[in-house]
Amino acid sequence: MYVMRSSNRHNLGVAVFLLFCFQLLAIGAAQANPRYASIVIDVESGDVLHAENADATRYPASLTKMMTLYLLFESIESGNMRLDQPLTVSSHAASMPASKLWLSPGSTIRAEEAIKALVVRSANDVAVVVAEALGGTEGNFGRMMTQRARELGLQDTVFRNASGLPDNAQVTTARDMATLSIRLMQDFPQYYHYFSTQSFTYRGTTHTSHNRLVRNYPGADGLKTGFIRASGFNVATSAIRNNRRIVSVVMGGFTAASRDTHMADLLDRGFARLSMLQRGDWIARADVLGDRMDLPESPPASASQLASANTSPRRETTEVEQRLSFQSEMGIEMGSADDPIRVLIDRADSARPAAGGWAVQVGAFNNADQARHLASQAADQLASELSDVRVSVAEAEGDQRVFRARLVDLQESVAHSACRSLRERGMDCMVVAHN
Repeated sequence: MYVMRSSNRHNLGVAVFLLFCFQLLAIGAAQANPRYASIVIDVESGDVLHAENADATRYPASLTKMMTLYLLFESIESGNMRLDQPLTVSSHAASMPASKLWLSPGSTIRAEEAIKALVVRSANDVAVVVAEALGGTEGNFGRMMTQRARELGLQDTVFRNASGLPDNAQVTTARDMATLSIRLMQDFPQYYHYFSTQSFTYRGTTHTSHNRLVRNYPGADGLKTGFIRASGFNVATSAIRNNRRIVSVVMGGFTAASRDTHMADLLDRGFARLSMLQRGDWIARADVLGDRMDLPESPPASASQLASANTSPRRETTEVEQRLSFQSEMGIEMGSADDPIRVLIDRADSARPAAGGWAVQVGAFNNADQARHLASQAADQLASELSDVRVSVAEAEGDQRVFRARLVDLQESVAHSACRSLRERGMDCMVVAHN
């Protein structure tokens, strides 16, 4: 057993260096891809867990349809529209380019069918049908969208059409799209389930969603993807874990696959930050760049209003199993070698510690003896599995005196196995990088 005060200062220095490297890489990625932006928000607290170019002007592409749906839901709730109400297709709507349902002028589509077509098919012709039903003309509907956006707090967003088709004046930010995503869930929880729809059948043809994150990322249950050449590949995703919900937006992907992979990484890291914050281990923030983001699940937090929006129960699995399953099901291809989002993914991988650089943290205390006692207790519990496990009680620098109790110098797989064993014995723990 030993106290690592000077070593802890070295660790913090390494963390600062890694943060500096991350910033340089992020700057390089932004320069290589001026379309890239991202943000991750904890819905319950409103805390921003990650932001990169979050307030920079971007093209929304089909994320626009979330605003179209917001106004449609609002109309239904006010009684001005019914889910079974037929909406007439104009020649203008029918002329929209794909993606579309290929609606014929003079035909009709029910409002609920329109909702599913916008979510699953991202149908541009249907977006105009909704716009004309609510605003008379698409141009007037664009003005309605912008006005409502301002009222919702989307200060940097301007809408000109209902679909997200190219228009140089139609702009937004990652932060605004995250705000819109959250408002959709908060204001219309009764309709949020539509955003997890994976397929729908219209006039004998079945359409399947290409939102693979909702299908394959554990806990993801909405919202929307988008693409035009000017924007790159965009996505807004909401996921829930341990009764805590995260909303994240990624804009400017070079490919759908690299965008989805990067989104999965952001969500993993967001949930990991929440896990550490919920435990009150403020020190752990210094280790974020080095931590694998497949930490054991934290104790359930108080349920938020949005927790009930998750209507897809999932089998309980470890974070490692979930991550491997996600990568396998996604059939991940990273896109071209010069994809800036691939750079961010590679940066995250390279920041992970070498073999033996992992630890199981069992607590953080303001008393070194308490920390040492609990760490020793954990080592005793694992004596039959890890006979030579080392205990570390590291004091962190800061305004408060806090000691982290850890079992250190472990292989990654061993650390996860050890933490699972401790949790089965009733001891709380998490796996972290330890240099």
